[in-house]
Amino acid sequence: MDARAIIARLRDGRGLPADAAHWFAGGLADGGVTDAQAGAFAMAILLNGLSPGDRVGLTLAMRDSGQVLDWNMPGPVVDKHSTGGIGDSTSLLLAPALAACGAHVPMISGRGLGHTGGTLDKLEAIPGYRSDQSVEALRRITREVGCAIVGASTDIAPADRRLYAVRDVTGTVESIDLITASILSKKLSAGLEALVLDVKVGSGAFMKSLPQARALARALVDTANGAGCTTAALITDMSQPLAAAAGNALEMVEVMETLTGQAVSQNLWDLTVALGGEALVLAGLAGDALEGEDQIVEALSSGRAAEIFGQMVAAMGGPHDFVERFPDRLPAAPVVMEVKAPRAGHVAAIDGEALGHAVVHLGGGRLKGGDRINPAVGLSDLAPLGEPVAEGEAFALVHAASREDGEVAVAAVLAAYSLADAAPDEPDLILERVA
Repeated sequence: MDARAIIARLRDGRGLPADAAHWFAGGLADGGVTDAQAGAFAMAILLNGLSPGDRVGLTLAMRDSGQVLDWNMPGPVVDKHSTGGIGDSTSLLLAPALAACGAHVPMISGRGLGHTGGTLDKLEAIPGYRSDQSVEALRRITREVGCAIVGASTDIAPADRRLYAVRDVTGTVESIDLITASILSKKLSAGLEALVLDVKVGSGAFMKSLPQARALARALVDTANGAGCTTAALITDMSQPLAAAAGNALEMVEVMETLTGQAVSQNLWDLTVALGGEALVLAGLAGDALEGEDQIVEALSSGRAAEIFGQMVAAMGGPHDFVERFPDRLPAAPVVMEVKAPRAGHVAAIDGEALGHAVVHLGGGRLKGGDRINPAVGLSDLAPLGEPVAEGEAFALVHAASREDGEVAVAAVLAAYSLADAAPDEPDLILERVA
């Protein structure tokens, strides 16, 4: 068996047997497969697809390329994953809220991919926060605090670490099969008992249409359940940013304001509650979704989730007083510029992907592998769909490292927003449940 034969088989639409999947995943993990071969493998899967059985096989092969954790916890081990969007920081609210409800959450997260933000990049805006924890540290922090949000260590799904980086630079991010195997190989490596998925659809998501989102949600749920992890998904709206900020430190500010009750971001809150309710049912900690949602609301509104979040930050190397002093601890950009409405009207449409690319070009994401991120830059005060604006009124703020960068981003944000005389219908936040 060799890489060329496996790639040729995929190229010709003849599938990926389990032994070939395990061989290729091993080659990704130990370097026996080159970057060029990994790119060809990814492109062949993007173009020809995998059968449901082959998708489970690739997921398990990538999971088994590294260490698979097992737990002996007093409560269930549960997690959540989003397929990526703009202004979506629900993981940062949900992990401590679930922990407050008796779950244990070893959340292995990713970095920004394409135009979407990454949970690890947001957390690393916190001075001292180290997401590159060992498996032993992940076990300890999850046991002691209740949750730990970390990157995949070299011991966790190393095949995905290679393939994830290759996908970002070879135009193969959008493959349902590769997205499924990437997400689930890391999640299943954590030894989960239950998993809730947030599948985004709309202008700011990878899946632009509801049929695409349904296909991805179905693939994720069926593959995870086929691999032995109880899983359900919510398909949620990403026709506009979930919250009012896009950019790492700026999103952290919004998360902390919501956690501490200073300025609750309503859509961020509502989606966190809905996902948390589903997760608690899957984990056996609630009888139905409404009961689970009530538990999540209590965890957030009581301050218990904020307390656990602060404990996690401290355990991961961040400031011990972060919850109390987060405005002073997070970096701020030196240039802030208004984006002013060219005419009066209502926000009729938002190109979320364009907003994401604007953040990336400001330095808040990566144009190529290895790029350093500026955590301070991004967008804030983003007007939502339906918002009335007057001519010359600011409907967004750009946070930039230089005036030149800011001017480019202002033009990009202007182009991403469409104004009309009448307000559009407000989109539903949660569109469907898939189980």
